[in-house]
Amino acid sequence: MAFTIQVNLPQQAYEIAIAPGSLEQLGAYLSNLQLGKKVLVVSNPTVFQYYGETAIKSLQAAGFEVASCILPDGESYKTLESLQIIYDTALENRLERSSTMVALGGGVIGDVTGFAAATWLRGINFVQVPTTLLAMIDAAIGGKTGVNHPRGKNLIGAFYQPRLVFVDPEVLQTLPVREFRAGLAEAIKYGVIWDAQLFAELEAAERLERMEFLHQSAKRGELRLIDIILMRSCQAKAEVVSKDEKEAGVRAILNYGHTIGHALESLTGYTQLLHGEAVALGMIAAGQIAVELGMWTSQEAERQNALITKASLPTKLPTRLDLEAVIEALQTDKKVKAGKVRFVLPTQIGAAKVIDQVPADIIRQVLRQM
Repeated sequence: MAFTIQVNLPQQAYEIAIAPGSLEQLGAYLSNLQLGKKVLVVSNPTVFQYYGETAIKSLQAAGFEVASCILPDGESYKTLESLQIIYDTALENRLERSSTMVALGGGVIGDVTGFAAATWLRGINFVQVPTTLLAMIDAAIGGKTGVNHPRGKNLIGAFYQPRLVFVDPEVLQTLPVREFRAGLAEAIKYGVIWDAQLFAELEAAERLERMEFLHQSAKRGELRLIDIILMRSCQAKAEVVSKDEKEAGVRAILNYGHTIGHALESLTGYTQLLHGEAVALGMIAAGQIAVELGMWTSQEAERQNALITKASLPTKLPTRLDLEAVIEALQTDKKVKAGKVRFVLPTQIGAAKVIDQVPADIIRQVLRQM
């Protein structure tokens, strides 16, 4: 059952197409966008091994001239060096302003490819084909692109919207279990900050931690839980981004769990924690900070933490982590405003707001408890 969600932006509206089992129709979807003939598919070795041939054959069948660029796999390669590899390949294949870069992969591939598309020839077409749950429901939507600086995550980047986000949930069958669980962290995030019904659906699920449980959870003819997660999460992201494209206001709530999460990723060299795992820890911390400030109840925090546990996500900080280093790392976060660290804190299940008056001693106290 295919369905589409519209991302309504003044400059460029686009669709999120969720079409199970239809990667071989990618070329047909792109044909409808009136793009130029040259396409550069950017991927990593793991994803390309599974889905590169299907994607390229589909694009070629639709009349596109296709080249490919394979980047090393992992957050540690979300760098200016990877960007240079894409630029070199674009030059070799003489990409033009009417050409398109297609990101076939997870959030890292999407972010780097999007930034390359935003900056090559001052901006060419860009299509997201996310292959991880985290990318499908979060990273591929909303136009945030960029690379990491050695001292901070996503410090170099641009807002640049794709022409299309093409989601085939069946590609999740090859996603490692740990990566799948990391994606669930972002779904839980949407439930906490925006969509109480999604939170309730996740709470009602008997099990969450493996893809097959989300596939088997529906009767014949009904939506599977994976479809509900994709639909409601993508809808939540689309609604927030449509209200605030460049994070001048409400979009900042999408950073729930990310303030401390980004610091943890950076301090562990992007090697110990997956992004979703760091976000899960960041949500536990932010939730407890909200409790300490009297913004939401300990019962609501426990419901959130129970979902995180149900998804088999981490609930304790990495061992030997310097808590003062975490506090210091928060100061280099790109969300710092007028020298104050801005936290997204929940006020009830389904609502949150941005606060920049969180005392450092409360942050320390909460981190010590974790």
